[in-house]
Parts: sequence; structure tokens; C-alpha cells
Amino acid sequence: MNYRHAYHAGNFADVVKHIALVAILLHLQKKDTPFAVIDSHAGRGSYDLAGDEAQKTGEAGAGIERLRGLTADGALGRYLEIVGGTSIYPGSPLIVAKLIRPQDRLVAVEKHPEEFTALKRALRPWRKARAEEGDGYDRLMALLPPPERRGLVLIDPPFEAEDEFAAMADALRGAFKRFANGVCLVWFPVKAESEVRRFLGEVLALGVTKALRIDISINAVHSPARAEHAGGGDAVAGSRAGESREGNKPKLASAGLLIINPPFGFAEEMQEILDRITSLMSGQSSLEWLTGENA
Repeated sequence: MNYRHAYHAGNFADVVKHIALVAILLHLQKKDTPFAVIDSHAGRGSYDLAGDEAQKTGEAGAGIERLRGLTADGALGRYLEIVGGTSIYPGSPLIVAKLIRPQDRLVAVEKHPEEFTALKRALRPWRKARAEEGDGYDRLMALLPPPERRGLVLIDPPFEAEDEFAAMADALRGAFKRFANGVCLVWFPVKAESEVRRFLGEVLALGVTKALRIDISINAVHSPARAEHAGGGDAVAGSRAGESREGNKPKLASAGLLIINPPFGFAEEMQEILDRITSLMSGQSSLEWLTGENA
């Protein structure tokens, strides 16, 4: 297992994913009734941007570091408040733990033992947050539907396997059968648009009635590993699975989010946020309704 998110924490893709996560949670909190959050690939919970791994790639420099000192309200403001001004960058489970209310709960699943140990330690202060060691895809089937009948499923795999898109589509098939009205937030790298479109087509074939896609890419990647340009309209990208060693793997330059059942007003809020932050990260972004709303 060569994946370590510490090499990529706080990069442009993390920023947009985590802002979207905060926005969804704030929308869910508009009702007093409890909700559950299930994070299928939780990671270790927090990452040191001053550590050797993050410093080796410098990816946070084109991400969260570009937003330091920014003032904002709404989801962007809450995200910046949670991230704070320190070198310790919170992962998705820690962001959720800091936001959920006493009546809500988090189940964060992590497969790799070292990462799980760190995750369990990171979540220890939050009574309503539980860490589980196991395969995130398998655990989804056991954890859905949540007793609360409201909530969010976050699927953010490391893309270590070549068939990750297929595995993710299978997991979403089972999740949708069990929790059709739940919100799903799915992260994916964009290496080949045809591959992404095939995955999205499989998801839409499940009968999803509201689905939104957000893409974010950056113009330049400052790294010992040089990005390579793919032909045929494919985006410039690298897998999260690499450690970005010299001349080894191109770093991530394009990523996307799929949001199933996005809350009312979420798309408009995210568009406003993207309009504000994308240029700060020297990138481009797009938001597309795949079905429902304005599709």
C-alpha cells in the first residue's frame, strides 16, 4: 500500500471537497431532526502541512495556502474557521466531527491499520464520532440505511486500484437501494473524461433523479513530478495513489465531485464560492447538473 494522503492534504481538490462537505452539513442542520454521516474512506483524520510528506509535494501551496487570510461567511467562512491558521489540516472526518450537533453522529471507516489508529485517536474527543476499521465499501452495506433516515454518505477512495471506478459504482448501487433519499458526496480524480462519463452513466442508470457534478483543475503543478498532458481531450491528472516522487507519477491536476440529492440551494452556493476561490488557486471550475434541476 503506497497511498498516503499526507502527500496531498490541503491541495486544491481537498479545498473544494471540504467546502462542499461543510455546505452540505450546514444545509442538513437547517432541520432539528438528527442525521448521520458515513465516511467510507476516512483516512487518518488530520495532516501536518509542515511535515515531510506535505513539504515534499508542496500541493497545499496551490490549495489552502492560497486562501489564508480570506474572510467569508456561509460555508466558505465555516470551512476557513475549521481549517484555521495552523499547519494541521483536518481531514473529512475531523471536519464532520467539529460540525455535527449532539443529536447527529459520524461513522468514519478506514481500512489501513496505521491510518485507522491515527483516526481513532483524532476522533477520541468527539462522543458522537466513531471510527471503524474495515473496508469502506463493505461497511456501507451494513451501515445503511441509518436509523435517522437522514444524512450524508461520503465516498472518497484513494484510487489505489485500477478498477476503483467500478468498485465505487457497485458501492453506490447498493447504497442507493438502501438509502435512496440520502445525500451522497463522491470524490474522483479526472484522468480520462471518457472513464468519468462511463462511471457517471452507471450511477445515473440507477434511477437517480438529482445529481450534480463539480470539476476543479489547476493550471500548473509545482512539483518534482512533472504533470503530463493526456491527448484526446483528457484532463491533466495523476492518481491520489502515488507519493509524487521525482519523475515517477504526475501530480493531481484535475478532480471532480458527484453530489447525489444535493440540498436545495447547494448548487447556487457552491457556484458563488467557486467563482471566488478558483482564480485564487490559479485554476478553473465548472458545475453541471447531470439530472434534475437545470439538467
